[in-house]
Amino acid sequence: MSLDCYLPGKMIVIDASGWSDLLLGVVICAVKPPQSMVFERRISTEAFQPPNFNNKKYHAEAERIADELLAVMQVDSETCFKVCSEYILSAIVKFLQDKGFKVEKVESTGDLRKTVDEAYIRWCVEKGMPREMLDGKLRFWRFVEWVAENPHVREGLVKTGWASWDRKWRTEVYKEHLNRF
Repeated sequence: MSLDCYLPGKMIVIDASGWSDLLLGVVICAVKPPQSMVFERRISTEAFQPPNFNNKKYHAEAERIADELLAVMQVDSETCFKVCSEYILSAIVKFLQDKGFKVEKVESTGDLRKTVDEAYIRWCVEKGMPREMLDGKLRFWRFVEWVAENPHVREGLVKTGWASWDRKWRTEVYKEHLNRF
């Protein structure tokens, strides 16, 4: 990798949030240091529901976002990308490499991690989840409880393509809902 990957204006950092969360889709954010402007896009919940999930529509959506990012962030052939190693971003890594860009997978994106997590939380709040339920790392159980309050409506916000949803969690959510009455 050449030195220009570390020069401001020649590097773009990309991260995502929501991949392992029960609700909604995924938020992808990118930043081009030293600029503080953040590129933010969402992969819809539908990409994580049948039949789209099994067809990996989320990868096609990630590639679409990467293509848009190239235009919006005005990259040139010397731009280096640092991409978080999350699975959902593997399609972006491949897409960028196929376009001839230098791509480095990284474990941490620093400040961008906090930004993308906040973007995901903001999306959850937009969909009606109370902000105080989104603090901490153990959101899964809070999501299950929240969906169980009104599963007939909120199941549409769930990543129902997960095998564990049909195998276990859907039954648990509806059972919990019935136990409340």
